Parts: sequence; structure tokens; C-alpha cells
Amino acid sequence: MQKASTASTSSSVNSRSTFNLVLTSMAIALVFVATLLLNIRLPIAANGGLVHLGTAMLFIIAMLFGPKKAAIAGAVGMGLFDLVSGWTLWAPITIVARGLQGYIVGQIAWSAGRMGNSKSFNILAAIASVPVMLVVYYIGEAIIFGSFIIPAASIPGNLVQNAVGLIVAIPVVIALKKVPFFKRDFRN
Repeated sequence: MQKASTASTSSSVNSRSTFNLVLTSMAIALVFVATLLLNIRLPIAANGGLVHLGTAMLFIIAMLFGPKKAAIAGAVGMGLFDLVSGWTLWAPITIVARGLQGYIVGQIAWSAGRMGNSKSFNILAAIASVPVMLVVYYIGEAIIFGSFIIPAASIPGNLVQNAVGLIVAIPVVIALKKVPFFKRDFRN
């Protein structure tokens, strides 16, 4: 009887691990594709600047699936975008900035058992993550350009990108939270 119970538990753990791996991989792919295909390069900054829907996808994933999956999806998805799209120098900065941003949004949205179900905490989560993302990019760009003035040109574009991400993410999350699949605990 003990062997049957152990085999059942092992099978359940393997099944859950596989499910989490697939879900995290899909989240990475969604962030990457939303960043790659749905973007506009801003002419306002000498160092580029990009507004893309990868931020919206990152917010959606954080609110639906929690901090771990969001941190991985943001770091890997947007970091991979930088690597394949000619923004290679920014990849390490993006990995840190977007990993932290995803984790912060997920942590706040899923705090106190909310599981991303509170519209006001989801909005608060996204807003609270923006200063961290801005600071990481600012410091990274200051190092790249050897100046603390040049990175300031990226701030308006980053603010627009986060505002658009929030405006897109909140209605999508509200709609998806009505689907039974998205009402469960995805943290593990």
C-alpha cells in the first residue's frame, strides 16, 4: 500500500512540475512575442527607446500567475528580445529590470491570498514596480553611456510604456479572471 501511495505522489509532483515548466515557457514566449511584434521605436531619445506590449504581457502574467513565473517571463522574454533585436548591450539591464518588475507586480498582486483578484491591488502592483524598473535602466544606461544625464532621455518613454502596459493589462486580467482556469493558485 505504501508503494502505491508513493508512486501516486511522485506522479502528481512530476505532473505539476511539467505543467509549471510548460506554463512558464509559454509565459516567456508570450512576453518575447509581444515585445518583438508589437513595438514602436520612439524618436524622442538619442539612445533609442521602445514602447512595446511586452510590458502589458508581463503585467498580465504577474497578475494571473504570481511573482516567480512573472520574474522568469520578464527577465528571459525581454532579455531574449534584446539579444535577437540588436539591443544586445541592454540585455543584462533588461534581465534585471524586468525580472524585478515581474516579481514585484506578482508579489503585490498575490499578497495576502489575493491571487491577482483585486483590481486595486493589481493597479498598485504595476505602479509600485515602475520606479524599480526606471532606476535599474537609469543606472545601467549611466554605466553604458558614462553619463548621468543621457539616461534621463529614456524616462518619458519608459513611463509611457508602463502606462500603456497597465491600461492594456487591467481589462485583460479582469476578463481572464472570470475564466475558471485562471482562478487557481499558480505560484508553485
